Amino acid sequence: MRCPFCGNVDTQVKDSRPAEDHVSIRRRRFCPACGGRFTTYERVQLRDLVVVKSSGKREPFDRDKLERSIRIAMQKRPIEPERTEQMISGIVRRLESMGDTDIPSRVIGEIVMETLARIDTVSYVRFASVYKNFQAADDFDKFVSELRPPILNED
Repeated sequence: MRCPFCGNVDTQVKDSRPAEDHVSIRRRRFCPACGGRFTTYERVQLRDLVVVKSSGKREPFDRDKLERSIRIAMQKRPIEPERTEQMISGIVRRLESMGDTDIPSRVIGEIVMETLARIDTVSYVRFASVYKNFQAADDFDKFVSELRPPILNED
């Protein structure tokens, strides 16, 4: 592993243990060249996924990009970081177990929205507003009204 501080390729692992999510290994590393210490995480990757955009463009699946978009939607929400990490790992496992290496971006967005809807409604609406490209307040109003249960008239 290359040192992020000096670029030395000969770093040493000082400690390894399961991460909090229990699906990755946390490694504490030391660089003998500059004395820098840093942490890396190792995860199992079942297959190399390719995201197929709506334009037809293909790009390698990026777990970090998925994580960033979910964390932005969940920003300042009362959700434990471990819960967020479990959710992201669950989404990735679900994508990897779909059987196909080519995953349409639409499928990824729908899986993320489905998962967020179960965890936090505000995060779900935030993510949906970007994913569905809301342009006006009416778009929010229509979307949120679909989330509300129908009000029964009691005469």
